Amino acid sequence: MSIDELLQHRRSAGVLVRLASRTVDDLKTLGDLFDAEAGSRGAMLAAGAAKRRRRQAEVPPPPPMLMFPKLGVAYGSVTRDGLDAMRKHRAVRSVSEANSLRMIRPVPYLALSGPSGPDKGPTWGIKALRVDALWAQGLTGKGVLVGHLDTGIDGAHPMLVDAIKKAAVFDETGLERKPQKPPTDSGDHGTHTAGTIAGRPFKKVQAGVAPGAMLLTAEVIEGGDSIARVLGGMEWVLNQGGRIMNLSLGWPNYTDSFLNIVDALRENECLPVIATGNDGEGASRSPGNYAQALSIGAVGPNGRIPMFSGSEVMNRPNQPIVPDIVAPGVDIWSAAPGDGFKLNQGTSQAPPHVSGLAALLMEAHPNATIDQVEAAIIVSATRGAQVPETRAGKGMPNAVAALAALSASMTG
Repeated sequence: MSIDELLQHRRSAGVLVRLASRTVDDLKTLGDLFDAEAGSRGAMLAAGAAKRRRRQAEVPPPPPMLMFPKLGVAYGSVTRDGLDAMRKHRAVRSVSEANSLRMIRPVPYLALSGPSGPDKGPTWGIKALRVDALWAQGLTGKGVLVGHLDTGIDGAHPMLVDAIKKAAVFDETGLERKPQKPPTDSGDHGTHTAGTIAGRPFKKVQAGVAPGAMLLTAEVIEGGDSIARVLGGMEWVLNQGGRIMNLSLGWPNYTDSFLNIVDALRENECLPVIATGNDGEGASRSPGNYAQALSIGAVGPNGRIPMFSGSEVMNRPNQPIVPDIVAPGVDIWSAAPGDGFKLNQGTSQAPPHVSGLAALLMEAHPNATIDQVEAAIIVSATRGAQVPETRAGKGMPNAVAALAALSASMTG
């Protein structure tokens, strides 16, 4: 539903405003157009900012919006009159509706038979991607910062205690607060995805694709104002110099609300690696279904695409097939809060494999652009003869071929 349609039924609606100007005067007059009435999103944001400002003994009254300079957007709510005026404001490039993001939940197992824990050595996903061959060349992702926006992380887990560069929590209004020491997971989703990206070897199990990379991990889902929390996490990762943004979250179907946000990630040389969702064939989730995202579906150890993996042919001339590629997302062992392991499946488990691979490639070629890294991953992918392109895109990447492709692009 568009903003205009929403405002036919509501007093105000949440909006994302792409900025054309960021001068102090322009932003002040723009701030006056956001809704600050009690009960509005703008009032909630202002109240949260006021609380933080009181703690910091700051005097200026907070505006009814949040600003994200690196992303180039402002976020709040508007009334009908405010929207009309905002669309004419010289600081505004565009205004889009703000939908609620949420975690892409793992697909439950109906029954679990087989081992009660992972096998020793690399997981099947690491071996299927041939990541262990890059390890043999000394590549571990060392020096690469990976943004990890999720439910948080168990920072005391032996797989993760040395993998965290920085951690943050974004509260219900999207404002940063210090995490506990060590940081904690509000569920178990974030610990699992983090373990796949950069988990260190533990009990002779190797679940982390890039065991030398460092995580910029932020708790942004679930609860509170998810848009504000995710935007706050993204801005924070960019300010810390993150090169990769791992996102196992989204909303059903297609909405262009985050198109400008994903563009901004790319403009900041941060590769957006995003899950397509667990809604099956013919359905996908935003922002994982954007052409600007490196969209990732799931594949199983048998090379087949599981029924839950989201895929869709979009109505656009550029990159219409979602996902771009697939990665291991079935029977994935990784870290669980505490000091153990958990078996999960879902498209949430697939992007961490690709984010880890991207970190290995960035370590090998620190001067490579994200476009070059992304192209190398995609061109390395292959798809089985019985797997339709509309379900798997280009197929599953091969780490050895991806490194060779990236090396060629750097010297060609």
